[in-house]
Amino acid sequence: MESKRQHKFSRQLLKDVNEVFQKDPRHFFGSSFVTITEVEVAVDLSLAKIFFSVFPASDGEKVLESLNTKKSEVRKNLGNLIGKRIRKIPELAFFHDTTQEHASHMDRIINSLVIPPAPDEEEE
Repeated sequence: MESKRQHKFSRQLLKDVNEVFQKDPRHFFGSSFVTITEVEVAVDLSLAKIFFSVFPASDGEKVLESLNTKKSEVRKNLGNLIGKRIRKIPELAFFHDTTQEHASHMDRIINSLVIPPAPDEEEE
């Protein structure tokens, strides 16, 4: 369970990471549309897991690879942004959040089901 301190820190990191990415999105993501969906922080605040979703979904691995190669640059920019408020900038780990793709896949499966109508009870 996440403590109040972790929750507050993760919310702040979510805002600050978004701000870093909004300054130059093409540099980090190319032509893909990326949304930071969640940030989870370790108990000692030394590691931040950053989850993102991508549109189009097929670019997910490419964006993940790009973010992992530019991880130190993102951390440096984050440090410049919040360095006066935070003693130690956490290590960053990026993860592709596929929740939306799974949800749309389930919707397609449900919509493709052929369900026969229930028999009328009045015919007895």
